[in-house]
Amino acid sequence: MSTGISANRMEILQIADAVAREKSIEKEIVVQAMEHALQKAARSRYGAEHDIRASIDPKTGEMELKRVMTVVDESVLDPETRPFNPSTDIMLDVALKSDKEAFVGKMYEEGLPPIEFGRVAAQTAKQVINHEVREAERERQYGEYKDRVGEIINGVVKRVEFYNTIVDLGRAEGVIRKSESIPRENLRVGDRTRAYIYDVRRESKGPQIFLSRAKPEFMARLFAQEVPEVYEGVIEIKAAARDPGSRAKIAVLSHDSSIDPVGACVGMRGARVQAVVGELQGEKIDIIPWSSDPATFIVNALQPAEVSKVVLDPEEARVEVVVAESQLSLAIGRRGQNVRLGSQLTGWSIDILTEAEESERRQKEFATRSELFIKALEVDEMFAQLLASEGFESVEEIAYVDPMELASIEGLNEEIAEELQARGQEYLEKQAAELEAKRAELGVEEALTRVPGLDGRALQTLKMQIALGEKGVKTLEDFAGLTGDDLRGWFETKNGERVREPGVLEEFQLTQEQADALVLNARIAAGWIEAPPEEKSEEEGDADAGVADNAG
Repeated sequence: MSTGISANRMEILQIADAVAREKSIEKEIVVQAMEHALQKAARSRYGAEHDIRASIDPKTGEMELKRVMTVVDESVLDPETRPFNPSTDIMLDVALKSDKEAFVGKMYEEGLPPIEFGRVAAQTAKQVINHEVREAERERQYGEYKDRVGEIINGVVKRVEFYNTIVDLGRAEGVIRKSESIPRENLRVGDRTRAYIYDVRRESKGPQIFLSRAKPEFMARLFAQEVPEVYEGVIEIKAAARDPGSRAKIAVLSHDSSIDPVGACVGMRGARVQAVVGELQGEKIDIIPWSSDPATFIVNALQPAEVSKVVLDPEEARVEVVVAESQLSLAIGRRGQNVRLGSQLTGWSIDILTEAEESERRQKEFATRSELFIKALEVDEMFAQLLASEGFESVEEIAYVDPMELASIEGLNEEIAEELQARGQEYLEKQAAELEAKRAELGVEEALTRVPGLDGRALQTLKMQIALGEKGVKTLEDFAGLTGDDLRGWFETKNGERVREPGVLEEFQLTQEQADALVLNARIAAGWIEAPPEEKSEEEGDADAGVADNAG
């Protein structure tokens, strides 16, 4: 590159053309880099205090050096930030003596003789040009690949270092980290490979193009390449989950009722799915129909196991799946693989029970409720079981339900319903008094019990106050300093294993929104933050509703 600066005019342009083609950048950028190199060399020769500018004619290759002086006056000068520089500035009153049309900002150019490049100057010029060309090349790479995130790209393995695979993409390099590669896949230098671009970042060492062969999106894109209906949007891939190199599940939906989405993805004699399986090193793929009904979708996601019953908890995004004893191992899968992939695919936490376990648990819950009703309402076992079989789960429900709902139960009338509700309310009042006494004994301050969502005399609320006191959270400031995760619990990685850290209110199964609302209300009550009136009322309402729901 150093020879280009001192070469003749046509050689200058030929060098610029060659570099531009080699680096896939604009010729103007290379010429501009040469101008900057010439300018830096001239400033070294004539003095860095001068405003020297260089130009190269892109058509003729002619080089020109100029020294520039700018007209200034006191209005644009500042002794601290912009002092007068006699090498680059000329005062307006001085300029007017030789140029009646002078004005602040006018520039005078003075041609300078060409300079001879010594070894040091040539090396400096080469460094400047290399740096600017490299920066332009990096910017070109970033601009080209940042809009290709989400695509599959072909490349050749260039090298493998520290378990990361560097892939030559032709005009750039990408990296497949160990965590984004398929386990037990041994890519060697020179191998052709396909990968999914999932991120492109600007970094100090240049743009980094991150590739993956392990992400579910890679599998989904492969199906788009192999199945025309997916590429055209007739069949939509709604969700995908993978255990890379072992097993995967993909949920598909057809927007054309005449096309079977599963059959289209499998292909004639499995040709289409086998093409994807081959690319994924033999990964077994379950293709299932997607459904807008969560229960149906979850049943499909656990194929090939047959499900007897599902019980959904939308608030916690949890589902209880009941299967026959013979289907249990199939539903769970080897090392929990089937249920884990089903959970990832659907977005629901899945608990699997056998029919015997579910029956035993329900009998135990029924017996527990019956015993509670016997104690609280002072009724016999048969009467308590009648209430439990009608779906009542707590004394609160019986005490505050519409009396006519109780009276409508076979064998009951309005008089009995009123008596049951009176006994229930008396029991709740007694329980509340005992809990309030325990709370006072623990030293939980009154200010904490007035936080919206923690206030009132509902048993659930009082139990929450006691739980806080037992965990050492006794003041409003103590509670305001917590987070939603502190209330609900969280996971930490210890010695390579995920360990559950219990929250102070974990037993109450608060949702994230309820926990966050409680903490926010406490911080507002403590005066730490100030919320707009409408937000405040909405958040308080959420917390109140959440606690009331739990109490129910």
